[in-house]
Amino acid sequence: MKHFNTFAVVLLVFLGMISCKEETMKGDFYGQEFEVSRKADKTAETYANLSAKDSVQTQLIGEITEVCQSKGCWMKVKLDADNEVFVRFKDYGFFVPKDAAGKKVAMNGAAFLEEMSVEDQRHFAEDEGASEDEIALITTPKKTLRFEADGVLISN
Repeated sequence: MKHFNTFAVVLLVFLGMISCKEETMKGDFYGQEFEVSRKADKTAETYANLSAKDSVQTQLIGEITEVCQSKGCWMKVKLDADNEVFVRFKDYGFFVPKDAAGKKVAMNGAAFLEEMSVEDQRHFAEDEGASEDEIALITTPKKTLRFEADGVLISN
């Protein structure tokens, strides 16, 4: 009987642990609605093994740092302390509120890398008024994190 009681307690604890769900994110959907996965990534780990020609369907969670002030047609999202991703919306099919900066966001879609050539980086640096010395320091292609969202959920 003692073994049965121990087994019952262990079973109840185990069932309680697996039945607990993470707090669901509440907010407004833009684009396609989706269920936020418990495996949604809050870091740039998704990008670690991608080459410039790869993409992966996934979900990312982060904080919106900037939104296009013209229409809300793109946003920048901070994933972790060192990484920010540039997000566009699939087929230009939806926009987000222009005042969404500072809010938590969950995104569903395709993560990929974009590589900017040295020549393009130097051109943009020149357009921004960089000195010749600063421009000369640009010697390697730059990889940037990109995401094409088919749906986003912005917290209230």
